[in-house]
Amino acid sequence: MSVLRSRPVLRWLVPATAVVAVIGGGAAVGTFAAEAEPSLPPRTAAQLLVDLQTSRLEGLSGTVVQRADLGLPPLVGLVPGNDLTTLLTGTHTLRVWYSGPERQRVALLDTLGERDVIRNGRDLWTWESRGNTARHLTLGDAATAGKPAIEAGPSLPATPQQAADLALGAIDPSTEVSVGRSATVAGRAAYELVLQPRDRDSLVHQLRIAIDAKQHVPLRFEVLAKGSDQPAFEVAFTQVDYRRPDADQFAFNPPPGVTVTEETAERPAAGRPDHAPPAGDPQVRAEGSGWTTVLVARLDDAAGKSIGAKPDASSAAKPAGAPEVDVSALLGGLPEVSGDWGSGRLFTSRLVSVLLTDDGRVLAGAVTPERLYQVARG
Repeated sequence: MSVLRSRPVLRWLVPATAVVAVIGGGAAVGTFAAEAEPSLPPRTAAQLLVDLQTSRLEGLSGTVVQRADLGLPPLVGLVPGNDLTTLLTGTHTLRVWYSGPERQRVALLDTLGERDVIRNGRDLWTWESRGNTARHLTLGDAATAGKPAIEAGPSLPATPQQAADLALGAIDPSTEVSVGRSATVAGRAAYELVLQPRDRDSLVHQLRIAIDAKQHVPLRFEVLAKGSDQPAFEVAFTQVDYRRPDADQFAFNPPPGVTVTEETAERPAAGRPDHAPPAGDPQVRAEGSGWTTVLVARLDDAAGKSIGAKPDASSAAKPAGAPEVDVSALLGGLPEVSGDWGSGRLFTSRLVSVLLTDDGRVLAGAVTPERLYQVARG
């Protein structure tokens, strides 16, 4: 299994990791418990990149912990859907299983229940324990022709492999690549590959990828903001086993009373947003490339009113389960800004900048405010 798969639609995700935390606190989170540095033979950055590209993995299972403290909840109601915000706050534990490119399972465990995504050949299942609901998608020939088992949607990566894949896909001349210190992750000796932006408009200091010295699999992924030596976001294996999991791990047996929704690869079930919007969708788009990518979207306001306008009863339509959000109070606490691009409100932290314009746009990126103004002007 190579971690260097082509995912051009998703390349903006990691260079703008904090972008998806639309109003993030930017607070650093504690690192995983440090272990002694192993003694490893020297390897160059180029050699590590080749290791990642040529690695082949028959099977894997393990426990992954993801940690973030990005302060997102106040703006959850402004972002359509919940997939974007699932893993953006606190600490989350996931169990993962991999057995070839067509069999993979990820289970998100929390205090309120479990969510599973399982692919077994042509069958793709998602299940949520809280509502005991499941969705079943039968994949077509194109989806089974050697593609990875579970493609990342518009959310934070669930495993170090997904994060590394996205980050490495974004490497271009604006990225400095080097080798960091060796580490021990999940009991495995690992090299560290360091990606650092050269563009001054980026707020990202470094991305660090710990790579298993023998299996060449990413074991840990960290994002650091400029001016900080602690990761603002990290995802890492705490336990890993490279044996092929039993086939039973990929067989989904619906529990009693489950409500199952059937879908097709061509057309999702009614009422469910696509995880990969069609090209040209005007609601969300990426401007620029690499580290200075900016996401541009419209606020979730069906009436199309400006940010400064107060909501009324006629515009109260909200997605089911969306939290109540006092938009005017939320935005009122942000400083007003203006320029030849227009006017609006600005949020900044060490890792993310968000511009909410009075004409209803939201621009976000792991970039300086000046970069947001440049995109808003265009």
